[in-house]
Amino acid sequence: MKLLFSFLCVVLMQTTCFAQLPPVFGPDYEGKARKDELTRVFIAPQRIMWTSDPSGERITNTEVLLKIGNSQSEMSRRKIFCSMKSTDTDTASILLDYGKELHGGLQLVMGGSSRREPSLVRIRFGESVGEANSQTYNSDWLMGFSTDDHAKRDIIMEIPRTGLIEIGNTGFRFVRIDLLQPNATINLKEVSAILRYRDIPYLGSFNSSNKRLNKIWMTGAYTTHLNMQEYLWDGIKRDRLVWLGDFHPELKTITKVFGNDEVVPRSLDLACEQYPLPNWMNGMSSYSMWYLIIHHDWYMQNGDLDFLRRHRDYIVGLIDLITSKIEADGTETLSPFRFLDWPSTPNKEGVEAGYRALLVWALKDARKLCEVLDAPEAAQQCDSSIKRLNSKVMGHNDLKQAAALMAVAGILDPATACEDVIAVDGAKRFSTFYGLYMLDALSMAGLYDQALEIVSDYWGGMLDMGATTFWEDFNIEWKENSARLDEFTPEGMNDIHGSFGAYCYPSYRHSLCHGWSSGVTTWLTENVLGIKVMEPGCKTLKIEPHLGDLDWAEGSFPTPLGVVNVKHTKQTNGEIDTKIDAPDGIKIVR
Repeated sequence: MKLLFSFLCVVLMQTTCFAQLPPVFGPDYEGKARKDELTRVFIAPQRIMWTSDPSGERITNTEVLLKIGNSQSEMSRRKIFCSMKSTDTDTASILLDYGKELHGGLQLVMGGSSRREPSLVRIRFGESVGEANSQTYNSDWLMGFSTDDHAKRDIIMEIPRTGLIEIGNTGFRFVRIDLLQPNATINLKEVSAILRYRDIPYLGSFNSSNKRLNKIWMTGAYTTHLNMQEYLWDGIKRDRLVWLGDFHPELKTITKVFGNDEVVPRSLDLACEQYPLPNWMNGMSSYSMWYLIIHHDWYMQNGDLDFLRRHRDYIVGLIDLITSKIEADGTETLSPFRFLDWPSTPNKEGVEAGYRALLVWALKDARKLCEVLDAPEAAQQCDSSIKRLNSKVMGHNDLKQAAALMAVAGILDPATACEDVIAVDGAKRFSTFYGLYMLDALSMAGLYDQALEIVSDYWGGMLDMGATTFWEDFNIEWKENSARLDEFTPEGMNDIHGSFGAYCYPSYRHSLCHGWSSGVTTWLTENVLGIKVMEPGCKTLKIEPHLGDLDWAEGSFPTPLGVVNVKHTKQTNGEIDTKIDAPDGIKIVR
């Protein structure tokens, strides 16, 4: 284990992008500076949502803030400044909308002010209008949680005059600025959002005769893209960590949109460093199961045998740890904490069934990895443990998450799983994280039309409420009598952001950009475009489209050998005409 840890440290050092500093720094700084690997782009607000001065006398010339600037202040008297003036009793405030969810901060470019001293302002970032106008909220759940802890979204600070200052590092779409200094005037030349992102091409694509589905696909892709920071996070406002369960839907999205990106192997290396055996990934046994599934799916996409071999000791060691806790009668003692996702938590019996199904799925994928890694003893351990677990199959207890996992793991007939629970009441009781596996179960049962309807209702339901990225959690019932996130909430209506949420995400702590919700993008590529990987490295692809009521669908899919393009057109007789453009070396089966 020490050798594995040392090796991973070397790998992490090799992936660090050290900076070439100016000569003045000298040899003492060698290896002590690194480049920012991500790109920064400045974005002007799309609209002025609101000001505290309806008369337009104390807050003037706001339209200049809608123009992109050059990050340079000046002392001219030209009308290039938005002026904000406070009084003894009135705080000057402005609310800006940047149009899309962003990850990053804010750059203020200031003109002169009425004070020689710095001026005091309050900056509030919000994923919704309600959040940008809210106070910091503290929850009593477990140890207590704040809406302002993982990333500061509510900041009181002094700002210079005739200068520049940058503030914040969080997920947001809206920014509210309050001038707290009484009887003061400040002049804003620019208030630019700083978008910090991984500058990589969208190699995968999806387009169809249904614009709503097209937007859903792209929103899922963008949700994961924002979370591809130095490492693969689950949330840009909250959960800015490598979470191995949350990782899997994001991994699937990455393989459909970006292909091979270093953020995946880098994040898996870090996870092994942070949670060496016999620890569970993120302290949760179910997340160690996801680690095995992730390795299988990543290898199938990219065929990177060198990377898989680097993790051989950890994979085999984890198999040994897991199988040592499975008894001959099918009982197991992996961990007293059983976790699938937060919405499933109250259904203890269902969670137990789903947890065991996830374990079977993980061991099946681990068994395939053992064949590649020439680990016959570990493969035998997987086989015997699967047999033991399948001798003690539990009921799903009407939990959609459990039934989906049982169908995917092959221990419950998909048609039965869907008829009994998954297809019942449509998008109700769906889950942002486990929605992908529920859709997969519907596909396995041949219920593509029902799945497409749920995609439109559930993920489309978030779009209906103003989403530009998909959320940590969503219940379709929340839409009733709720205002959109990009609107002020009228009296008597719910705030779609602030009025809901539970567990560790009550109210505005709820993340509106959570990578685990992006699995719908994968499902559309795999089932509507019909592109599925059948051999490691995408050397064999199966293309079997399911258009439902679509007239046509087209798109692209990244592979290590190049991009595959497909177009499916429904003929008047109902048959589908398919055109495929695939690089040499890829076998297509229909």
